[in-house]
Amino acid sequence: MDTLTEVLENIRASGALIGQNLLTAPWSVRVETGSTITVAAMLRGEGWILRDGAEPIHLEAQDLAVLTGCGSVLLASDLEGRGAPTCILEPEGVRAQESGRYLDREALGSRSGGGAGQAAEHALFAGSFPTSGRIAERLLSTLPPVLVVPRAQQRSRALELLEREIGSCEPGQQAVLDRLLDIVLIGALRDWFALPGTTAPAWYEAAADPVVGPALSALHDHPEHAWTVEALAHRARVSRATFARRFAEVMGEPPISYLAGWRLCLAADRLQEGDDTLEAIARQVGYSSAYAFSAAFTREYGMRPSRYRALGRGSAA
Repeated sequence: MDTLTEVLENIRASGALIGQNLLTAPWSVRVETGSTITVAAMLRGEGWILRDGAEPIHLEAQDLAVLTGCGSVLLASDLEGRGAPTCILEPEGVRAQESGRYLDREALGSRSGGGAGQAAEHALFAGSFPTSGRIAERLLSTLPPVLVVPRAQQRSRALELLEREIGSCEPGQQAVLDRLLDIVLIGALRDWFALPGTTAPAWYEAAADPVVGPALSALHDHPEHAWTVEALAHRARVSRATFARRFAEVMGEPPISYLAGWRLCLAADRLQEGDDTLEAIARQVGYSSAYAFSAAFTREYGMRPSRYRALGRGSAA
């Protein structure tokens, strides 16, 4: 399994916040990114992405924006952000600015900033993925706070399908929207990585590397295996020295160091998502005992696995 697939498997949409706002200028919508990835697009008209301390980014019709940074982002009809926010997109839901109350899914599709429904001048789409865990952090930490894929560079047509589905009321709509939003995000990331001048993360470039790619797939598919540099070199069909040198060049660290970090990311997420014992998790990610796992985990994250699990679930260790 390649790293992008592994990461996105951990942030798949499930009941994701999806809405379309019908707006008449001047308008603005505030996005509180928090622990989310937000995908936004002007389905009709154009707008701006405004962030404190950053250059404004222009959004033309059907351009796709992915917001990953923490803090507040304003999506607005003009550079000054003159329109008072009609709503606020938060990790917990979409909140109306005037009432402060969260909107239900039906309200999201028809909300207007003064326009008359489908006659409104602009239509803004936004979909938000809740994210958590160390694996998701590996993706977010390597991406800019805002990335934009122009309409002309989009190879997927998932946004068109998602727009069509938002306007339907057929059974199973939320499941369809979730899957389409997954495809929109994956397509946006792949298309952005392919843009001229974009510096893709090392783990993304590595998937296509003939030496590093096979080794990464092996590490991700079987983290519990007692991997050695020699065994990984055999997978890559090169000498031990050639493999070790190439892996460090591409990934920025030695293969066993990468493996140790990946194992602990997996373990951290399993601690918070499931009820397996420390012994079981230790075996799943390649440690010989709970003691060895606990020692490595504490060195990496500054706390015992049991405390990490308790804090993640809102209780004291």
